[in-house]
Amino acid sequence: MTINAPKGFRAAGVAAGIKESGNKDLTLVVNDGPLDLAAGVFTRNKVKAAPVLWSQQVLATGRVKAVVLNSGGANACTGPEGFQDTHATAEHVAATLGIGAIDVAVCSTGLIGARLPMDNLKAGVTAAAARLASSEEAGVDAATAVMTTDTVPKHARSVQDGWALGGFAKGAGMCAPNMATMLSVVTTDAVLDQSDLDAALRDAVNVTFNALDVDGGTSTNDTVLLLCSGASGKAVPVAAFTAALTGLCRDLVAQLQADAEGVTKHVTVTVAGAATDAEAEAAARVIARDNLCKTAFFGSDPNWGRIAMAVGNAPTDFDPAKLDITINGVAVCVAGGAGEDRSKADLSGRDITVEVDLHAGDGKATVLTTDLSHGYVEENSAYSS
Repeated sequence: MTINAPKGFRAAGVAAGIKESGNKDLTLVVNDGPLDLAAGVFTRNKVKAAPVLWSQQVLATGRVKAVVLNSGGANACTGPEGFQDTHATAEHVAATLGIGAIDVAVCSTGLIGARLPMDNLKAGVTAAAARLASSEEAGVDAATAVMTTDTVPKHARSVQDGWALGGFAKGAGMCAPNMATMLSVVTTDAVLDQSDLDAALRDAVNVTFNALDVDGGTSTNDTVLLLCSGASGKAVPVAAFTAALTGLCRDLVAQLQADAEGVTKHVTVTVAGAATDAEAEAAARVIARDNLCKTAFFGSDPNWGRIAMAVGNAPTDFDPAKLDITINGVAVCVAGGAGEDRSKADLSGRDITVEVDLHAGDGKATVLTTDLSHGYVEENSAYSS
């Protein structure tokens, strides 16, 4: 279940000394072809990290032969010098592998506002290149080296008829993807056109990564990359590829939700009956991000009044007298007022399902979120120290 499960890919993850802990902190993924096609989606945050700006230029070519990712530093808000560091990183990878710098995508994650230790990073690239392999161990190392506050590596594989997908992702906080997630790389050995790769990735990300909203914080570094080697020789219809890619991304997102910072509850918020899908999504996100709702989830309290309040603050048109809210199968709010006894809604388990019906149209959307716990507050209050 690793990034290098599809044919044509090698990976490595090493400790380069970027993190003070000495843990693995640099990942290298290489596409050996015969194809070197790629697609990518990036953060919509106006404050974009240097590696995002660099990788957007690289992805404009529709081709990537290698991706280098580091944890331990975001290289965001570092000015022209930070961009020069990203460029130098790509050039070092290129020189090491015998390719061009324009063939190298760069991703970083960690604390914002500090430059990276370039000597350590370059030495790490050299070490990672020497350890590149298609083994499962190498793939797990690659998924591990991108972790920041994650507690476990997150990776998945999907084996199809004569072709495969593999991928890893990281992200536990500052996670409200908007075209991407914290960091994720997905590989495939299927044969497709670049335009089909791009369309498939955007469709898959929209209903998977973008459906996750841990804390409303869209990162400065969000990146999802899809690399295609074509090494299986199997031409795959775009519809079948998109379905398989969506399934793999959904697997990764479930792992991200399960390992979110301080998580004690996995919450699924579905809003139906909105005028449009966009309005349904907007309402679901307001619920998912509302601190009063999130603390109620943490306390296993089926306080549907907080959900009604959140929906009422959403940019969504509906008649409050028709509002229905169901929590874990119990219709606690019916036609804008009290429904079944809310004590019947058992929230003592890890999973909570919130269903809202606005009765204003056919729009529908689902957002995955988590609770707001003591652990989340403690972890984020001490992150930079």
